[in-house]
Amino acid sequence: MNGLLLESATRLAQRIRDREVTSEEVVRVHIEHAKRTHGNLNAIVMDRYEAATAEALAVDARVRKTAEDLPIFLGVPCSIKECYAFTGMPQSSGLVSRKDFRATEDAPAVARIRAAGAIPIGVTNTSELCMWMESSNHLYGRTNNPYDRRRTAGGSSGGEGALVGAGVTPFGLGSDIGGSIRMPAFFCGVFGHKPTPGVIPTEGQFPSAHGTPLRLLTSGPLARRAEDLWPLVSLLADPGKLIGKPDEVAMRDLIVLDVPDNGRLRVSKALRTAQVRAADALAKRGAKVRRFRSDAFAQSIEIWAALMAESEGPTFSEMLGGGAAIKPVRELAKWAVGRSDHTFPAIGLAIVEKLDTLRGPAAKRIASLARTLRHEIEDALGDHGVLLYPSYTRVAPRHHTPIALPIQWMYTAIFNALELPVTQVPLGLDERGRPLGVQVVGAQYRDAITIAVARALEEELGGWVPPTA
Repeated sequence: MNGLLLESATRLAQRIRDREVTSEEVVRVHIEHAKRTHGNLNAIVMDRYEAATAEALAVDARVRKTAEDLPIFLGVPCSIKECYAFTGMPQSSGLVSRKDFRATEDAPAVARIRAAGAIPIGVTNTSELCMWMESSNHLYGRTNNPYDRRRTAGGSSGGEGALVGAGVTPFGLGSDIGGSIRMPAFFCGVFGHKPTPGVIPTEGQFPSAHGTPLRLLTSGPLARRAEDLWPLVSLLADPGKLIGKPDEVAMRDLIVLDVPDNGRLRVSKALRTAQVRAADALAKRGAKVRRFRSDAFAQSIEIWAALMAESEGPTFSEMLGGGAAIKPVRELAKWAVGRSDHTFPAIGLAIVEKLDTLRGPAAKRIASLARTLRHEIEDALGDHGVLLYPSYTRVAPRHHTPIALPIQWMYTAIFNALELPVTQVPLGLDERGRPLGVQVVGAQYRDAITIAVARALEEELGGWVPPTA
């Protein structure tokens, strides 16, 4: 693999500013790798290779004139999740009825990335309406894991996870309402950060969220190197929203609460062993590690679902139908004979929505557990603590199999419900070459602490390991 495909965005930008390498060369190498891997990944749903190359040439002309006051990621390639408005690019989120839609402006997060000088080379695949953990739809097809194409890349930011994991881009922009940054980052062996809600703007996404679910929705980066996380979060964030900086975090003051599982679904031995190794690495640096459990974790999926049910916007069935609700049972029958425009998970969610079991006094009681659990966790964390928490029950599963036990992603969804920042950290590969990882969870607005821990774990344990295939 070309060495430029291994470097962080921060390092690539510095080399471009120092004129050690041109932006045109960096962008060209990444585009060539994108073309080489596309048949296996199917992650980029629309490229902008010609435009990106032209932008890179303009960057080189700018750098030749002056090296002063240049944007932080000037000339570095990146990718954007297709659910974001990006001028001239599709924004369908895998919905067949929106196949001809093109955005006429940039979402705020996209605009900030471009203002920082980064050059998007394309937009990437999602699950249908960004509401399932596999990035597959009837408009663009299915995205595959860069370590094993028989396995999922995750969702809904699965295209981003696959691209960054394969080395096609050093970073990308994702979104997360139940784990949509962290699961793809985990399955594809890279870093991902779900910020504290409200830190990074979520406007300009399709679909959006309304009412309580809007507090669960976040925008954030995926990156192959941990050193890029804080610069990316800082440039994406609204001013004054973050507390501290990673460089100010002292490992000797760190409290690490190790959570083995949620008390409901067991975690594989390989993931548990990797998490213990991460805890030991932090202890080696002076952190104080202890076990932590809460009975409320066992109700993670109920808590998340109850909060999502407090939506004040259109129903999922209405969004699938472009305003007029689909008839999910009829769509299921059409799906069975291959005539539906919708995926089975999307139709299933529409059926569950019709059951209306997530409303009323019982749902409000369950939702109140979120506040209780968050206070319990934040009291335990204080100003200098993190949770180490499993990312999933096992390594990246084979395509289609997650539907058999669809609540496994409760391991990520709970932290959307709790409105806490989380950094997904890769922990190397298992004996079969599949990525391992762990979630690092902090108190609200303490994003700097989780990112500091991610950087420490990368230094101790190696971080992203490029796929060999």
